[in-house]
Amino acid sequence: MVSEPAATSTLLDGIGLLVTMDPAMGDGTALGALPDAALVMAGGRVVWVGPSASAPVSDVRIDLDGRCVIPGFVDSHAHLMFAGDRVGEFAARMAGRPYTAGGIQSTVAATRAASDDDLASNASRLIMEMRTQGTTTVEVKSGYGLTVEDEARALRLARRLTAETTFLGAHVVPPEFAGRPDAYVDLVTGAMLEACAPHARWIDVFCERGAFDVDQAREVLRAGMARGLMPRLHANQLGPGGGVALGCEVGAASVDHCTHLSDADVAALADSGTVATLLPGVEFSTRTPYPDARRLLDAGVVLALATDCNPGSSYTSSMAFCLALAVREMRMTPAEALWAATAGGARALRRTDVGALTPGRPADLVVLEAPTYDYLAYRPGVPLVSSVWVRGERVAPPR
Repeated sequence: MVSEPAATSTLLDGIGLLVTMDPAMGDGTALGALPDAALVMAGGRVVWVGPSASAPVSDVRIDLDGRCVIPGFVDSHAHLMFAGDRVGEFAARMAGRPYTAGGIQSTVAATRAASDDDLASNASRLIMEMRTQGTTTVEVKSGYGLTVEDEARALRLARRLTAETTFLGAHVVPPEFAGRPDAYVDLVTGAMLEACAPHARWIDVFCERGAFDVDQAREVLRAGMARGLMPRLHANQLGPGGGVALGCEVGAASVDHCTHLSDADVAALADSGTVATLLPGVEFSTRTPYPDARRLLDAGVVLALATDCNPGSSYTSSMAFCLALAVREMRMTPAEALWAATAGGARALRRTDVGALTPGRPADLVVLEAPTYDYLAYRPGVPLVSSVWVRGERVAPPR
């Protein structure tokens, strides 16, 4: 349909359903789903897509025997730079203790005490977990060091693993600044920002009760923007507040959580183009109400899904699991959830290269052990990923 394959090309043939995310292809929907399809990769990129019957000759041909191919998942919200775990906290919460953000401090203590090798090894392990489950692009935040040195090293280590790094020094107020949040904000927007900005693409803040109020969050975001970082933020997770309005005000790429929204919040998201990133693993793990995705979609808000992988409130690395939760608990269709987990995540990261499979884009794709993407929600918890390709190289399962 488009272009001709270059030398050293690989043809994936016999695709039962190819999801391109280009409405001009296939079924004309947002997914651009093309049945009985083929795809050619060369030089790390997609160079041809179209009907299997029209597939060009390539150097290597792989018959997928009716399997479904989707873009790699784009996980736009993850906290992977940490040490230790909080399994005891989870067990207590399941026994009836309500979730608060206070448990973060135990992770801060463990992370500060960990070596660089321990932090890098743990993050690498989690990224490999994600990759084998179909995630090909992941964002990684700091936020468990909360000193100049610890935040900077977290981002320096994260930058070796992904280009999507986020400075989250304003996660919570650390113990040494207890009762002095404004003094900590001064540190975050001063020496800490100067040390972290060279290793980060994004600036983030937890705008929530028990963390930072709207004025403090605005100060953090504006300081980061002045240093060339793009804004995103955590907001409206634990209750109503002004975080969503602030995100739309500053032009944030994404406001994440969005559990408790007013009509004005929904309208602001729809009008601004700021992505609402929903994190259903959190509600699953904290046994709290899920966001109303249907309300947001019906209002025209752009949605992304992400894992929020972290040791306290959502210790899952599985985008497929979060997709299934979105369908079952947040009233999304399987097609809407898949779009949010791929193209939506790309929007949340302001990426135009990932989250879709069209000629010229990187060949980041997932082959499912199923004929359609509906199986991701239809068979929750089942390992349906047959293989994962990043930049045209098969990375999972290992050869």
